[in-house]
Amino acid sequence: MKTTTFLTFVGDQCGKAEEAINFYTSIFPNGKIKSIIKYSKGEAGGTPELIKYGVFTLNGTDYMVSESNYDHAWSFTPAVSIFISDNSDDLIQTLFEKLSSNGGQIMVPLDSYKGEGDYGFGKRFGWCEDKYGISWQFLLSE
Repeated sequence: MKTTTFLTFVGDQCGKAEEAINFYTSIFPNGKIKSIIKYSKGEAGGTPELIKYGVFTLNGTDYMVSESNYDHAWSFTPAVSIFISDNSDDLIQTLFEKLSSNGGQIMVPLDSYKGEGDYGFGKRFGWCEDKYGISWQFLLSE
């Protein structure tokens, strides 16, 4: 059995999936787009500009992606996030800054713990949402 995160871009994010995966694969080590299949003309759920099904990888982990122009009653939520753990402070800092900037938002600032706000599971922790609505958590591991 294999489990994979599946990201569905709907509502205001519909039409931004290809931009998002190009962005993610450009900033993560070993990021790569494996496949993109677009909707056929007249096919239900999308138009030829939209991704029907795609797969990309970030540092060896596959993510599936699709987008739909149907009127869905849901979108991305911070309750589900992609968790990044690494022992490189520079890498954590760089990824956090790139993902939280240009329309993203910081939900928990990435900062060194000094007893205040310590979540108890690492030297540095931060949580942000990127401009596409995807939430990311970061942990500087020891």
